[in-house]
Amino acid sequence: MHMFFEAKGLFKSWPNRTIDLSFELEKGCIVSLVGPSGCGKSTILRLIAGLEKLDKRPDQQQQSILLSGKDITKLAPGKRNCGMVFQSPSLFLHMNIEDNVAYGLECKGIAKSDARKQARRLLESMGLESFAKRKPETLSGGEAQRVALCRTLITQPQLVLLDEPLSSLDAPLRKKLATNIHDTLTQGKQTAIFVTHDLDEAKAISHKIILLKNGHIVWSGNSEDFDQSLFDA
Repeated sequence: MHMFFEAKGLFKSWPNRTIDLSFELEKGCIVSLVGPSGCGKSTILRLIAGLEKLDKRPDQQQQSILLSGKDITKLAPGKRNCGMVFQSPSLFLHMNIEDNVAYGLECKGIAKSDARKQARRLLESMGLESFAKRKPETLSGGEAQRVALCRTLITQPQLVLLDEPLSSLDAPLRKKLATNIHDTLTQGKQTAIFVTHDLDEAKAISHKIILLKNGHIVWSGNSEDFDQSLFDA
């Protein structure tokens, strides 16, 4: 049986470090990539999204990224059906929140009125219905990040990539939004890869955890089985 997502032999090299790993996910699984700074977590997301290019492997073995059985390794970023949420939410300042969220659907040819209806429903599910007509500059960091997540999810990407989206927020808000993100992704049966340096955050959001050190996987398993001692080893 094929997994919903498969990364096989991903390789990226620099003079002082390399990324070399493989992993796979079932449909609807949320996995967190954790590890010390500089271990390659964010780069892995960018490789999957097509924002960075893979390097040729020294052993010449084939490397591939498969999503729902389709090889997306050489596709352009916009053709991969991946949605990415970054550390800093980049919202369109000239648009209100509703139009920001609806924008991705309009780009796919959905009528503006229908796109706005879907945007309002999604904003409501994230507790942001009262923000629909506000401009991005009036939002707090946590509110803006939830809007960015809505803008990614509304197009129903097959794979959601989250690159430390909560890192700039204070601890109480991070905890609240971690639960919010987990519930939203789970209810939508979304498959997701979440990058974080916060182990509590990883456990709150994900079903599985992958621990990285120096660009390699050193532990992989269910979130409830992960222990701080593994990170410190």
